[in-house]
Amino acid sequence: MKQHFMMFAAYNSWANQRIYEAAGNLTEDELRRDVGAFFKSVLGTLNHLLVADRIWLKRFTGEGDAPSQLDAILFDDFDKLRAARQAEDARIVAWISSLSDQALAGRFSYMTVTDMRTISQRLAPALAHFFNHQTHHRGQVHMALTALGEPSVQLDLIAFQRTEEGRAFA
Repeated sequence: MKQHFMMFAAYNSWANQRIYEAAGNLTEDELRRDVGAFFKSVLGTLNHLLVADRIWLKRFTGEGDAPSQLDAILFDDFDKLRAARQAEDARIVAWISSLSDQALAGRFSYMTVTDMRTISQRLAPALAHFFNHQTHHRGQVHMALTALGEPSVQLDLIAFQRTEEGRAFA
């Protein structure tokens, strides 16, 4: 399981770099334009991804900032948001790399953000959600980018596995 989640941590970082490169071509207006995504704009959705990762990492590790709202705008400035994303991705990779098989098989408890319930569950299925959530919302950003006239960005896991960085996981 550890190798599996290490792959997703590395893929997550790679895919985020690609989506941020594409989003970096947008104007300020395009970044903020409501394109019909759940978090409205590219900037809103990218902020949500960072918000959710920080919430989950706080749950998993007990460390870091955990915003209290899923739609919080942590960074209104795209370059600052990109730098924060890169730092969070490095944190994710390092934390996943530190996990033992015993930790992956273990349980943890946390409080939900939306309805303030305490949940206890196994770590591995929660990690599956954690990485799937990233993919889900990156797909929304991808749709927004293409709707705004940017070229399609290759984000498939298999494309990552064909890169130098991803070959170790293929």
